[in-house]
Amino acid sequence: MIRYLTKPVNLLLAVYTYLRSSVTGNPEVAAMPLSIGVELTNNCNLTCPECITGSGRMNREHGFMDISLYRRLLDEIQPYLLNVNLYFQGEPLLHPDLLSFVSASRQIVSVISTNGHYLSEEKSHGIVNSGLRKIIISLDGSDQETYSAYRRNGEINKVIEGIKNVADAKKALRSSMKIEIQVLVNKLNEHQVPAIKKLAASAGASLRLKSMQVMDERNAGKWMPSKNRLRRYSLSDEGYKTRNSMPDRCARMWFNPVITWDGKVIPCCFDKNAEHIMGDLYTDSFRDIWDGPKYRIFRKSVLTNRGLINICRTCTSGLKGVAT
Repeated sequence: MIRYLTKPVNLLLAVYTYLRSSVTGNPEVAAMPLSIGVELTNNCNLTCPECITGSGRMNREHGFMDISLYRRLLDEIQPYLLNVNLYFQGEPLLHPDLLSFVSASRQIVSVISTNGHYLSEEKSHGIVNSGLRKIIISLDGSDQETYSAYRRNGEINKVIEGIKNVADAKKALRSSMKIEIQVLVNKLNEHQVPAIKKLAASAGASLRLKSMQVMDERNAGKWMPSKNRLRRYSLSDEGYKTRNSMPDRCARMWFNPVITWDGKVIPCCFDKNAEHIMGDLYTDSFRDIWDGPKYRIFRKSVLTNRGLINICRTCTSGLKGVAT
């Protein structure tokens, strides 16, 4: 009976200590994270211009996570987790042992996000049958010209075929796995959202519109769509800036860490280059890192002056009225 109370008790403790820390300014942690992001690989087949991986601006080594590392991590924190996102930078379907990661996560709500180029009939059947709870497939246009303006080196027909393969596998296996089509809305593709919505409906998928992040805010004007709720940036006399009031708090520091492919624990999904490494799972336990001195100092800096932290300046936490 006590085992079934672990997750709800951990949830309550996590929320309580986050709220208390936000009020007092003292970073208390009395719970394990509710969710983790796991980078299976930071390799990718596309060269998207505003992606740190695709643009070639990633300055850390590339590689693939070892399944034994992931299993050790789960042994330690799985009882507390509500869900795991099996993606960060890179294309997770490039990992040759992908299905082993999903299978190891069967006791948790697991999610994968993909650019959709490797969803063959065989791979789609394996994914649907693996226990994955949700797959997110990016589709940033309804024709090749528009799609490849951002998804450079991408082939829209492959993605559409992949969506169909997943939908067919889901139907054949009578799976409850959710399919989500995600559109990174920009000024070039916003007029095609209705067509993408129809495609999603025909595949039995939900549709999510996401605002676009740029690596350099000076490039924001090139991509910003017309609808305000889809604009992550606003134009001022000083140029484009993230539309965020930057409150001195962030739930991600209490709820959602990320693990890079080589075992580094970083604060959140906005630390794409792993500039703020809290610890290494090859040398320390996750618990020791989670409540360790580096994390305490970083949480304190978030509660004191979050605006001074480089990765926080593009963050969507605290950003209201925008599709994030």
